[in-house]
Amino acid sequence: MELILKYFPDLTPWQTSCFEAMQPLYKEWNSAINVISRKDIEHLYEHHILHSLGIARVMRFAPGTSVLDVGTGGGFPGIPLAVMFPEVHFHLIDSIGKKIKVVDAVATTLGLQNVTSEQCRAEQITGKYDFVVSRAVTSLPEFTSWIRKNIYKRNINPLHNGIFYLKGGNLTEELKQSAAKYQVYHLNRYFTEEFFETKSVIHLWF
Repeated sequence: MELILKYFPDLTPWQTSCFEAMQPLYKEWNSAINVISRKDIEHLYEHHILHSLGIARVMRFAPGTSVLDVGTGGGFPGIPLAVMFPEVHFHLIDSIGKKIKVVDAVATTLGLQNVTSEQCRAEQITGKYDFVVSRAVTSLPEFTSWIRKNIYKRNINPLHNGIFYLKGGNLTEELKQSAAKYQVYHLNRYFTEEFFETKSVIHLWF
């Protein structure tokens, strides 16, 4: 929790209590339904919560923005972002039902009124959103082909409507093939921990 406050010192008491509650919540659920590797659960704040909030370092979503989280797993990046932006609506989807069960339980326990969830594949989603977020569920060209249809043309935010993709490593070839304009934000500019040395937020728009 100290790690979150290190980079986001202006959290409200409600936001702080939500982030504090995440560790026991995820530990309890993870013992029943494995959504985070057993070894990684000890690094929940750094590897999952703070990593998700890398998007919040790049973008301050305007109130009323709608965001689709594809392949959310146990709720990342959607749940931490929903706490950070309570006036933004987040729709979290995953093809695996037991993961959505965890998302529902966490969102309900935290009292997140701005989160809905659904068991489905990205290709099945017909709604429109200002942004789509995800954590490395597949290659960028494949991902953009799935969700390009779901992005609103309107713009109510400082950055173009599109995708915020959390991924590590060298993305040069994938970005060339993605048929989108893009900007890469290296997370080691924002977070000093070694984990973020090769991690990036990629903003893509069409």
